Amino acid sequence: MTESYLPVLILFGVSLINAAGMLAATHILNPRRSTPEKDMPYESGMVPLGDTRARFSVKFYMVAISFIIFDLEAIFLIPWAVEMRALGWEGFIAVSIFVAVLVVGLVYEWRKGGLDWE
Repeated sequence: MTESYLPVLILFGVSLINAAGMLAATHILNPRRSTPEKDMPYESGMVPLGDTRARFSVKFYMVAISFIIFDLEAIFLIPWAVEMRALGWEGFIAVSIFVAVLVVGLVYEWRKGGLDWE
């Protein structure tokens, strides 16, 4: 029984040795010369502006969560659209229920003002 786990243990051991080797190599081969420019946070090549602990509006997070939810909707609808004919009416009814639940959520969010950007 343990022979079936031997390849997994070998792979785990090689992975650990590889990770430790890469960490050691970066510390040995890369001399650290600290300068104020190197110690600054990197923000897409721009000089950082303002405090890093700036507050965002809750509306921003509401829109972000909505985007994730409806992005996941597309992920589930694309495979259904590819196999639509093979799934038949049962698949159509199941996806209709799925979309109806999402529409109810969208209407709820719309009425609560989650889509209003002020």
